[in-house]
Amino acid sequence: MAAILLLLLLLTSTTHVLSDHPTAATTTTATATAHNSFYLSRTTLFSNYDTMLRSFKIFIYAPPFPFTESTVFTTAPESQFYTSLLRSRFVTDDPSQAHLFFLPFPPSISTRNLARLVRSIRIAFPFWNRTLGADHFYLSAAGVDSSSDRNVVELKKNSVQISCFPTTSGLFIPHKDITLPPVHTFQVTTTTSPANSTPAFLGYMKVRERSTPVSLIEEITGDPVFKVEYSPPANSEFMKRSSFCLFVYGDDMTWMVEAMAARCVPVVITDRPIQDLPLMDVVKWSEMAVFVGSGGGAKGLKGVLDGITKIRYEQMVESGVMATHHLVWNTEPQPHDAFHMILYQLWLRRHTIRYARWAEQ
Repeated sequence: MAAILLLLLLLTSTTHVLSDHPTAATTTTATATAHNSFYLSRTTLFSNYDTMLRSFKIFIYAPPFPFTESTVFTTAPESQFYTSLLRSRFVTDDPSQAHLFFLPFPPSISTRNLARLVRSIRIAFPFWNRTLGADHFYLSAAGVDSSSDRNVVELKKNSVQISCFPTTSGLFIPHKDITLPPVHTFQVTTTTSPANSTPAFLGYMKVRERSTPVSLIEEITGDPVFKVEYSPPANSEFMKRSSFCLFVYGDDMTWMVEAMAARCVPVVITDRPIQDLPLMDVVKWSEMAVFVGSGGGAKGLKGVLDGITKIRYEQMVESGVMATHHLVWNTEPQPHDAFHMILYQLWLRRHTIRYARWAEQ
C-alpha cells in the first residue's frame, strides 16, 4: 500500500511551471502534436513533393558576360542555391520541356544593365514573351527595386523573386516571391531531446553592432529576466540557457533557425504583419514562433511570454526542432531540406495556365 501511495504522489507532483522538466508523456504528446500541426498541409506537401521530384524541369540561361557559373553569385545563400540547382536533376537543356526558366545575374548589376539583360533574353529567346516573364524566376539577395523600364517592370511584377530574409520593405511581393533560409554552420537534428529544463533567462537577444539602441532594447537590457549580448560569438551559450530568443524584425535574423535547433523559441518583435518568412507555403510559423508588437515594452513582452502555457511552449519547441530539417542547407542536398523546399515553392508557382509548347517556325 505504501508503494502505491508513493507512486500516486509522484504522478501528481508534476507542476506546470515553464522551467520544469517535461514528463515523458508530455514530451511525447507535444512531439506528436507538433508533428501534425506546424505544416500548412502535411498530406498535400508530401504528395506534391513526390510529383515535383518526378516532373519538375528548369531551363537556366547563361549568366551575362563576363560572369560565369562560378562568379555570378557572391552571397552564401545565393551561391548555395545556384550550385545545388546546377548539380540537380531538375535542370534541362531542352527549354520546350521546362516548367520554369531561371535568369541568373549578379547582385551588383545596375538597373540599366538589368533592363538590357531582360531585353536581350526577350529578343534572343521566345520564352519570355509567351508569359511576359511569369514563368521565369531570379535570385536577388536584397530584392529588385521598381523601375520605369518596361523590361525591369515585367521582371519585378511577373517573375518570381528569390531573395534573402528579411527583404527590404517594398521589395517583396507576397504570394509570388520567395525568401531563402540563411545558410548555417551548425548541425541540425530532429531527434527529440529534453527541453531547456532550467533556463537561466526568459529571453535572450544578441545585437551584432552596438548602435544607438531603441527604447525597447534598453528596457530589455535593464531587466534581469532577459539577457542581451552585443557582438556575441557565433554560438552563444546564453541562447541554450534561455526559453525564448528575441529578434527585432529587420535586424539580424540569420540565427533564427539556429535558435530553433537549440530549442529556443523565436520571438519576433514587429509592429506589422510579416509576409516574407522562409517557407511560408510549407509551414505555419505561428506554431513555432511568437510575434509581438513593441508598444508594450519589456513589461508587455514578459506578459505575453509568461502567458504561454507549458504544453503550448513544448509544442512550439518540438515544432521548431522538426521544422529545421526543412530550413537547413546541405553541401549535397538531402530530401526535404532547404534547397528542395525552395524548389517545392517554385513548383507551386509554375504557371497554372497551360501554354502551347513553342515550336520553332
